[in-house]
Amino acid sequence: MKDVIVIGGGPSGLMATYAAAKSGASTLLIDKGSKLGRKLAISGGGRCNVTNRKPIDELIQFIPGNGRFLYSALAQFDNQSIIDLFTGFGIPLKEEDNGRMFPVTDKAQDVVNTLLRAIEDLGVEIRKKAEVKTLHFNEENEFHAVELMDGEMLEAKACVVAVGGQSVPHTGSTGDGYAWAQKAGHTITELFPTEVPIRLNDAFIGTKQLQGLSLRDVALTVHGKKGKAIKTHQGDMIFTHFGISGPIALRCSQYTIKERKRSKEQVVLMSLDFFPDTSRDALVQELWNQVQSQPKRAVKNVWKGYIPERLLDLLLEELAFGEEDASQLKRQSVIDFATRLKMFEMHAVGTLDFDKAFVTGGGVSVKEVAPQTMMSKKAPGLFFAGEVLDIHGYTGGYNITAAFTTGHCAGSHAAELAIER
Repeated sequence: MKDVIVIGGGPSGLMATYAAAKSGASTLLIDKGSKLGRKLAISGGGRCNVTNRKPIDELIQFIPGNGRFLYSALAQFDNQSIIDLFTGFGIPLKEEDNGRMFPVTDKAQDVVNTLLRAIEDLGVEIRKKAEVKTLHFNEENEFHAVELMDGEMLEAKACVVAVGGQSVPHTGSTGDGYAWAQKAGHTITELFPTEVPIRLNDAFIGTKQLQGLSLRDVALTVHGKKGKAIKTHQGDMIFTHFGISGPIALRCSQYTIKERKRSKEQVVLMSLDFFPDTSRDALVQELWNQVQSQPKRAVKNVWKGYIPERLLDLLLEELAFGEEDASQLKRQSVIDFATRLKMFEMHAVGTLDFDKAFVTGGGVSVKEVAPQTMMSKKAPGLFFAGEVLDIHGYTGGYNITAAFTTGHCAGSHAAELAIER
């Protein structure tokens, strides 16, 4: 019998395994795949954004899905602890924009290999291609054993479930852990894809007029009923053949899903502000000054270069002007154009599915998990880590921080419990 069994060889599972073994527990890591660390190896575009260096309070703000639950775990093993761990392993890190931390080599596989070596050096037993059928509990609902698909029973004093959610399923995250958690008495909150591209039903999507157009430093807003702004993110995005993608579209995706559910409306209003750092009045004056300084040029040519030409053509077409000379333009037309630049309306009708999502929203309810240890409040000896929990953040090193932090917390406390037993 092992002290601790960890199920799942992703970021949280590998960290849980390391922490458990480092704490002195005899540890078994099992994974249904043939290769460990698959999700870690493709993270950060294959470069592995191992964490984010922001101060903890700020870090939590970038984990909108129950980020506050992580305070206790972060007090034990935070983003600086992650940095110190990997630099101590001989993986120097570098800081990029917005606090993102990457290995200097820009190779995610270096991070995976280093973690695997550390685990092997601690004498961990690893079993791959070992698919779990279910978990077993005794009369007091304490964790007792893991049952594999072939019927083999693996007994242990504690178990960490770190099998991920449903996003990026080709890495092995197919939602297996939810049924095991429910068997132990846990609630699974509603699952939804997040950090995922958004589908639009606007006419310009059908005509592909803006397909492939990238925008820099714009503001994207999700609106509720009566046009009230729900959430705004500023940064980069891209128009696609189905809608929008890129950093700020991914960050806004969860709010379109929640608003569709809350309002029971199929379509959610979104808007783009192409000049988020300039007021509408200042923009009107700037555009008007250009018109007055070049009265004999066509309006389209006066404002050329202000925004991408395809977008300019679309807006001028909608407002039914652009070919006339600037001298013919009335100030109200300039106001109308500036208004559109500050609020270009779009209509979200959904998102892509889990296979295109970076993160799973929903999961094992954090109300039923002890934040200091990651142990189940329902089934003693059962621990959870990573994306199987109802915790989700934005891209940028926040989800992997949550995975490493909860993994380390779960693994170390599982070991402590097992050794006490």
